[in-house]
Amino acid sequence: MTHKVLFVCLGNICRSPLAEGIFSGLVDEAGRTSDFLIDSAGTGPWHVGNPPDPRSVDIAARHGLDISHQQARTVTAGDFDRFDVIVAMDGDNLAALASISKTPRAEIRLLLNAPPMDVPDPYFGGPEGFEDVFRLIRSGCEKLLSGIA
Repeated sequence: MTHKVLFVCLGNICRSPLAEGIFSGLVDEAGRTSDFLIDSAGTGPWHVGNPPDPRSVDIAARHGLDISHQQARTVTAGDFDRFDVIVAMDGDNLAALASISKTPRAEIRLLLNAPPMDVPDPYFGGPEGFEDVFRLIRSGCEKLLSGIA
């Protein structure tokens, strides 16, 4: 069975590309690459077609992950049928996802959901914010993977 997971943030250049890369790395380490389809998207259209933010690319590379090939895209109505789980980085994007699809097939949830907590957007901050976000996302992705049979 293939598990289909979509990570979502606002512009798909900072948090969700990191989540896609981190989760892909964890899945690969677990020897389960063929069990998963992993992608990321944004709720806003500002960066469509662009690569991830250079600071996201840099922090991923420092942790042995290459996310430079990713391209930003927006969430589509079809994503709600294509993916099993759609993982929002924060409450605002969770609400945006709920407004895009009223009857999703996919489970829509926060990455950090026990207890519910936002992954802060590091876009307007410095490099240290990206390190903090990396750690939060990694922790959430580890829990997500452990919960998927």
